[in-house]
Amino acid sequence: MMDIESCTELNEFPQMLPPPPGTFVDREELIQHVGDFAVSQGYVVTIKQSKRDRVVVLGCDRGGVYRNRRKPADESSAERTCRRKTGSRLTNCPFEAVGKKDDGLWILTIKNGTHNHEPIKDISEHPSARRFTEREIVLIKEMTEAGLKPRQILKRLRQNNPDLLSTPKHVYNVKAKLRQGNMTVRNFKPLRPQKSAVRNNYLAVTEPSWRQRNPPRVPNLIGGRFVDSQSFVSIDVLNPATQQVISQVPLTTNEEFKAAVFAAKRAFPLWRNTPIATRQRIMFKFQELIRRDIDKLAMNITAEHGKTLKDAYGDVLRGLEEVEHACGLATLQMGEFVSNVSNGIDTYSIREPLGVCAGICPFDFPAMIPLWMFPLAVTCGNTFILKPSEKDPGAAVMLAELAVEAGLPNGVLNIVHGNNEIVNAICDDDDIKAISFVGPNVAGTYVYARASAKGKRIQSNVGAKNHAVVMPDASMDATLNALVAAGFGAAGQKRMALSTVVFVGGLNPWEDKLVEHAKAIKVNAGTEPDADLGPVISKQVKEQICKLIQTGVDTGANLVLDGRNIVVPEYEDGSFVGPTILSNVTTNMECYKEEVFGPVLLCMQADSIEEAINIINRHKYINGASIFTTSGVAARKFQTEIEVGQVGINVPISVPLPFSSFTSCKPSFAGDLNFDGKAGIQFYTQVKMVTQQWKDLPGSSGASLLMPSS
Repeated sequence: MMDIESCTELNEFPQMLPPPPGTFVDREELIQHVGDFAVSQGYVVTIKQSKRDRVVVLGCDRGGVYRNRRKPADESSAERTCRRKTGSRLTNCPFEAVGKKDDGLWILTIKNGTHNHEPIKDISEHPSARRFTEREIVLIKEMTEAGLKPRQILKRLRQNNPDLLSTPKHVYNVKAKLRQGNMTVRNFKPLRPQKSAVRNNYLAVTEPSWRQRNPPRVPNLIGGRFVDSQSFVSIDVLNPATQQVISQVPLTTNEEFKAAVFAAKRAFPLWRNTPIATRQRIMFKFQELIRRDIDKLAMNITAEHGKTLKDAYGDVLRGLEEVEHACGLATLQMGEFVSNVSNGIDTYSIREPLGVCAGICPFDFPAMIPLWMFPLAVTCGNTFILKPSEKDPGAAVMLAELAVEAGLPNGVLNIVHGNNEIVNAICDDDDIKAISFVGPNVAGTYVYARASAKGKRIQSNVGAKNHAVVMPDASMDATLNALVAAGFGAAGQKRMALSTVVFVGGLNPWEDKLVEHAKAIKVNAGTEPDADLGPVISKQVKEQICKLIQTGVDTGANLVLDGRNIVVPEYEDGSFVGPTILSNVTTNMECYKEEVFGPVLLCMQADSIEEAINIINRHKYINGASIFTTSGVAARKFQTEIEVGQVGINVPISVPLPFSSFTSCKPSFAGDLNFDGKAGIQFYTQVKMVTQQWKDLPGSSGASLLMPSS
């Protein structure tokens, strides 16, 4: 029997995601985009209205559900009313998507993204499954001209396609359209994926609109689909060595951002319930695909960022270690169990994902920083919104393509682009539970304050002035090689670059040799095989670096080696800064207080190790510090008294492997939980304590108000 309550319940249906808005080269691509996405969500679209050169309106073909007009004898009037209303509601689904042609491009907007029916569990049961492929339409035309009847035509078609569900009536309809001559074969293209070879060939030659542009436009990733943004505002991505435009990054619209968050939120319940072993298998496949395409990734990083190919490979390989770490997450996510904490009572803890998380990335490591974030987050069971740097987003998009190829479900990983407005939207959105941020000092402080005010969990790692202390007994050659590599590698554009050296006992024994090693560095475009140091990422960054160098000179520093005016043959327009060394730097100089973020090494002097340690501890921003010495006593004193998160002893950059957390202190890091390792897992999960009792309780006259105890 159907009652009034069950009728009310029919009004509530699982939400189906509307296709992400976007811009397309032609009408067919737009229709195919909507149709393919709809099938993935459990509904089928159909063309409601069409003015071929101007507009197309797509609606929902609500699954072939029709009203049952027969009235059972034992059905009450209330039940008949409920059934009639239900049938009427299903007859016309309110979903509607509109594509309009504007300035040569087709723009998709969602007029109404809601549905009033259940998702279709089996698309093959829908009438759309009876549509013919393009090849079948051609065969129908040929067999009709040869004089075959519809039943004969259908029989022959089924010899090649036994799963064909069409009836003779459908063949009659096709023949009628062909006779009218006002509908080409292309118009019969179904709005759902086909398995035929013809359809696969069609997909192979049809590139998405964002790839067809020149220069190409970096797409958003929303709900498992790479889509061109509707935004008309873009930022040029330049090759730092040539200043040529490689691609354009759109400023993702607010509607697109909301669609990405909605996609992540909708994907979360199913993804969190996916077995951890299944999530790990996707990461195993992901790391395999990264190794397969490492050459493409490295070339893209060099083209957009400017670092040498050797540095670019290191960028990818260090990120790959993060993926490999995520492959073994099952044991790291295990909780704790305590048996019999009270009479017959056990207690245990489990780690559960947070929900939708987000990551905001800087430009210095286009592959490693995104891989710091989303592999660990999604393997823990979260869904993710990634915002790459607008200066070099290509590697992040390529990694997302590989993640989708590896089997990451639709909506688990999403990508949006932009600047301050998108950052604000990420901080303010109530559905985003946690944010990982790596970037400049001012931006990091702002993001931490704004996001934490909204109650979000946040880890914010900002820039730093990393120091090295060189003791008089340090090995000369090994120390100089380490200082030059850490100070000038990747043009000094990395969070753990060693930008300041404190020489205990004076600089004189070291200065000439240091300059000699720095001059031996080959400055060239990153793609050149002999390049040791590539350009900085932009002309604006070069100007800022040169400005800080000049302020140091103006306030009393000695310019031992000047790389500001270097010219690289065949790359005269490149934003190159050669190795630069300033000596006699003091703590009150602006070049010391601020992060230079370029191939500039600042040399200071101290009379003792105590003075050197005090200099470092007084600086506001420091991620790590190193000491070069052959004395175990000095090394131990440095390790104990230095106030930084990463300490190196005779190593220049003390960045741990992923199974050890990347720690930092002072204002260089804001938040309670760091990146990587167990701390990273703790950041992306929350602990739930469960207390259970499984015993037959003796009968009593009343409930006990006492707390359980032993």
